[in-house]
Amino acid sequence: MELDIDKIDQAVLALLALGRHEGYRAWKAFDWEVMGRLHAKGYITDPVGKAKSVLFTEEGARESERLLQALFCRSPDRGSP
Repeated sequence: MELDIDKIDQAVLALLALGRHEGYRAWKAFDWEVMGRLHAKGYITDPVGKAKSVLFTEEGARESERLLQALFCRSPDRGSP
């Protein structure tokens, strides 16, 4: 089975939005290869170092929120009272 690394990167970027704090800061507790690719794509600061978090770029913050909505949010149930 071949993994679609772009989809993995999108899911991790979306999940980083869940750990967002202090504006653009997010905990970096995800796979190092994925974090490196997100940095290379310009979504986050360099994840290598002692800090336990990374900063989103403005584009990364927008895209992470968009992906969080697109991948994980339920649409409102229109049949409920």
